[in-house]
Amino acid sequence: METNTAGIQIKTERRWLADAVELLSSMRFAISLLALIAIASTIGTVLKQNEPMPNYVNQFGPFWFEIFAKLGLYAVYSAWWFLLIMTFLVLSTSLCLIRNAPKMLKDMRSWRDNVREQSLRNFHHKADWHMAGSRIASATQISAHIARLGYKFKISEKDGATLISAKQGAANKWGYIFAHSAIVIICIGGMLDSDLSIRMQQWFMGKVAFDGSGIIANIPQQHRLSLSNPTFRGNTMIPEGATSSTAIIPQPKGVLIQDLPFTIKLNKFIIDYYSTGMPKLFASEVMVKDHETGKTFSATIKVNEPLIYKGVAVYQSSFEDGGSRLSMTAFPMSGAQSTSFTLAGEVGGSTPLKSAGDNDYTIEWSGFRPFNVENMKAGQDLRAVNTNTSFNQQLSLDLDKHTGSAAKNANSKDLKNVGPSVQYKLRDKTGQAREFHNYMQPMELDGATMFLAGTRDNPNEQFRYLRIPADDDDTIIEWMRLRAALANPAWREIAAQRYVKHALPESSEQMQKQLQEQLRLSALKGLAIFAGDTKDSKNQATGFVAISRFLEQIPAAEQGKAADVFMKILNGSMWDLWQVSREQAGLPVLELTEKRARFMQLSINALSDSFFYGAPVYLQLSGFEEVKASVLQVTRSPGKNVVYLGCLFLVIGVFSMFYIRERRLWIWLKDNDVGASGENITTALMALSSQRKTLDFEKEFEQLKNQLAHLSPQSGSASTPGQVP
Repeated sequence: METNTAGIQIKTERRWLADAVELLSSMRFAISLLALIAIASTIGTVLKQNEPMPNYVNQFGPFWFEIFAKLGLYAVYSAWWFLLIMTFLVLSTSLCLIRNAPKMLKDMRSWRDNVREQSLRNFHHKADWHMAGSRIASATQISAHIARLGYKFKISEKDGATLISAKQGAANKWGYIFAHSAIVIICIGGMLDSDLSIRMQQWFMGKVAFDGSGIIANIPQQHRLSLSNPTFRGNTMIPEGATSSTAIIPQPKGVLIQDLPFTIKLNKFIIDYYSTGMPKLFASEVMVKDHETGKTFSATIKVNEPLIYKGVAVYQSSFEDGGSRLSMTAFPMSGAQSTSFTLAGEVGGSTPLKSAGDNDYTIEWSGFRPFNVENMKAGQDLRAVNTNTSFNQQLSLDLDKHTGSAAKNANSKDLKNVGPSVQYKLRDKTGQAREFHNYMQPMELDGATMFLAGTRDNPNEQFRYLRIPADDDDTIIEWMRLRAALANPAWREIAAQRYVKHALPESSEQMQKQLQEQLRLSALKGLAIFAGDTKDSKNQATGFVAISRFLEQIPAAEQGKAADVFMKILNGSMWDLWQVSREQAGLPVLELTEKRARFMQLSINALSDSFFYGAPVYLQLSGFEEVKASVLQVTRSPGKNVVYLGCLFLVIGVFSMFYIRERRLWIWLKDNDVGASGENITTALMALSSQRKTLDFEKEFEQLKNQLAHLSPQSGSASTPGQVP
């Protein structure tokens, strides 16, 4: 009884193992794995991989950030579950090959000559006929003909009859073997080029990502990968004249430093542009020094033309600023002073900025571009009060129009290089930062010349652009002078008095003087409200927002008329305020023209928007010394050639499966009675089969049937499929 129980247990274990192998090697299991890989690849394509973790926190929020991090979605292709799926796919395909390849190879060598006459008559595609001559002569004649058609054949004697077994296209089976082998080879090559080796070093060799800052040469060994690292993919940025012997490999929580067997020095970075300013060609002229031999040689690295040395490929990836030196002119954006001062900065560095009071800032220079190609075909209306909408609604529309970049119109096709721009962050002493993007030169927008000053609160937002109109000399000085004058109560008083003189000439009548006084007070109050200089603690707003809140106190039926009057007074008094500021600067008063009137209207719009700019100064780029830097991708990919081999196998396999058709042909010959003339008669029975029944196969069968049936002049008629004469 114990022996029987043990035997049953062994059989059960063997059956379980056989079932497991059958499942792993089944097509349904492989297709399920491929579906999972397709889903993972979609996630890896849609979601940017290996970004800094704060970017994901800003994008998804703390809750979903943690969930996605647990699932490994920020590095899908190196996640444990993705590598496990790839391993099972390799195992499944390998088992499938092990199970089926020997059978297929055996079938390819087989002639399938164990058939009988009756089994051939059960084929769908069959035909029989009579031939004059002996069975041996008929077999010789038929085999010679099918050999000319490309068939390989074998003749055997069976039960007093002759069987011709023929085959063509047996290499079709190789298609299955090559295609499945290709999947295994490509997966292995992909895993060789993945960061699995880096993961192994992190798991078992104590390597950890470096999340600090400092000089690369001083980073400890636990953050560095040795020259023996079999595979890696990193980047190195080299300014002109500088060298690099390491690559940076980004990790979810920092970076790893990959040492290289050579040093790269960037002698010159070459960039060529199209007429629109778009980059057309960029390349790096480098000098390479071998650490082991001391050998040096020069090379040029271009896009799609990498440098390959000692198994390491260096690709031209992109280009960045390498520390361009900038000269800036700073204009105050608050207070009654308009005096500018100069600053110097270097991209990648920082500059302290002393501000009024205790608000000290640090300027972090993050980017410089000597060329900017923008869409300049904008068709937006100028700011105006629409009496058909409430002032708040109109204000919302105005802000949408005038704080966005007119150079970002998706429907525009007018591309133009608008010159250099600078990008920087302004960080206060609490660590809060705001990002800015300013163009050096004014540009033509909606028929007016504007300076664009962009701002945003975090990197995930688009820049919102303050549009500052350029004066007659294409500078920003006059607008800055007007801004400072608006913050000066004494100058606002003078401007209100002058506005009254222009609007209501002096008169000796007492009533006229009272009207002038009322108009003066209205102009003065309008300027104060617009400047945000009011004693009303509930109305601590500026610009059009302050005007909107003031007009909300008026009955709704009269708000439109009141807004029209208010804006007329504001526009007139602002003109006089501008002239007062020019007189204080020792400049002559300007004559009112249509162009200057429009400049004044655009200046008022910009002044209203400037209160949301969020910076104590406006920095204008006044000069620069560009330093280019080349971004090179450095890789060691031993699996690349393996993947190429797999792709070759895949092409051969697909071609074999789809373009090589296997056909099996049997011809059964047996002696018949002697004919009337005394000659021998041979009866022939033919059957043809193929894995794929197509119209071409039907046509081929008909042609072969007719050709074989008419080999002998005395042969009889052939039957159609399924019929016996």
